[in-house]
Amino acid sequence: MFVCVSGPCFQPPHAFCYLSLSLSSPFCCINFLCRKMVTAKIARYVVGIIGNIISFGLFFSPAPTFYGIVKKKAVEEFKPDPYIATVLNCAFWVFYGMPFVHPNSILVVTINGVGLVIEFVYLTIYYIYATNKGRKKLMIFLLIEAIFFAAVVVITMLAVHGTNRRSLVVGILCDIFNVMMYASPLTVMAKVIKTKSVKYMPFWLSLTNFLNGVCWTTYALIHPLDIYVLISNCIGAISGLVQLILYACYCSCKSENENDGDQDLKPSGGIQFSNVNGRDAV
Repeated sequence: MFVCVSGPCFQPPHAFCYLSLSLSSPFCCINFLCRKMVTAKIARYVVGIIGNIISFGLFFSPAPTFYGIVKKKAVEEFKPDPYIATVLNCAFWVFYGMPFVHPNSILVVTINGVGLVIEFVYLTIYYIYATNKGRKKLMIFLLIEAIFFAAVVVITMLAVHGTNRRSLVVGILCDIFNVMMYASPLTVMAKVIKTKSVKYMPFWLSLTNFLNGVCWTTYALIHPLDIYVLISNCIGAISGLVQLILYACYCSCKSENENDGDQDLKPSGGIQFSNVNGRDAV
């Protein structure tokens, strides 16, 4: 609308404001979306760092066990199988987090890279103090894992093109191995129900497993969605929650059954192990 006031017509100031607002609206929306994306990125990064810290605690939890092996200079009846499996699991997650497989997954690479080094340290200690039969078995399994991992890497890089397809192939393999590792506490939970004792299921380890699953599930849900991290860690969170529920149900029976069940539950070796989520805790 134009108004003539004793001279040439002019446009009221509010018209200019309306025109300016209409032109700036797209830019406001873009600015809002950018801020929202930055906020989500920061939140995802913070949650990922917390997940790294919790996961490091899980990787480091068997350290007292291996300190006992070094101190006794014997592995006795200790089984390295969970650590051999964890090596392959960490290797696949490191490969999954590479930019040419699944971009924006640096925090997945960092924690699993650290875990891979820690697991190799554990297996080195085992190799030093194991019998010749144990050493041979360890090397055979590691060789099989190395060949399998190398084959997957070569096939993925040469035959599968694009990060979406590579993420699909490697992500499915990672989830399969993670689910297999999360299935390992089932034997411990079955023993808890059978004996009505939580002696072989430490509370803090169960709590840490639950928090680890929740943390990485949250990380996976924040944009951009990571379905493969989400699936395995959601299962891990549920597994940890079930362990905590069992602990709440049977913790009152711990003191009553501790003395009566010692003879039945005590392993023949000198070191006690409780396998939780693929890791052994004293």
